[in-house]
Amino acid sequence: MHEIGWTGLITAAAALVGVLGALVLALRGLRAAGLARAGGRRLAVEEAIALDTRRRLVLVRCDDRHLLLLTGGTQDAVVGWLSPAQAAEPPA
Repeated sequence: MHEIGWTGLITAAAALVGVLGALVLALRGLRAAGLARAGGRRLAVEEAIALDTRRRLVLVRCDDRHLLLLTGGTQDAVVGWLSPAQAAEPPA
C-alpha cells in the first residue's frame, strides 16, 4: 500500500481549509448582495409594549404575517392576526 506521508497530509489539509474558506466567502458575498437570507429566521419580535407591571402586548412577525399577543396575566392570550395593511400602517 502507498503511504501519504506528512507532506501529502499537510497539502490535503491546506486544500480543505482553502475550499471551506472559499465557501464562506461566497456565502458572505451572496448575503451582501441580498441573494441569501442571513440566518433564515422566520420568527421575530417586532415590538413590545408594557401595559402595566405584569402584562405586555407583543407584536410577533412570522414570515409576512403579524400576530398580537397579550402576555403576563394569569394566562397568555392571542389577541389576533393583523392583516398586512394593519401591520404596515404607522401608529396613530
